[in-house]
Amino acid sequence: MSSDSADHESADYEDGPNLVTMAMNGWMQGEPAWWLNLQQDPDTMVYLADGGRPVHARAAEGDERSRLWAKWREMGADLDAYAARRSTGTAVVVLEPRSR
Repeated sequence: MSSDSADHESADYEDGPNLVTMAMNGWMQGEPAWWLNLQQDPDTMVYLADGGRPVHARAAEGDERSRLWAKWREMGADLDAYAARRSTGTAVVVLEPRSR
């Protein structure tokens, strides 16, 4: 994922037209700088193998967050144990398509 002034590689998956990632610092405390930046300016570009996509970033909440977290859990059985290392929750970030 790339955001105006900084590049960041992240794991993600597709959920319909959206990309989903997690805002974490290797499961350590604090929010990653790229997520802090996106909270201030949520419109960015992501670059994937098939090219760039303009997106709008937001944190998933409520039932949506639970559903997306469960999908992450299917990909990594130790997800909850790793997340427990943090004193705050881990944001599940939804990157929604936007027009250029």
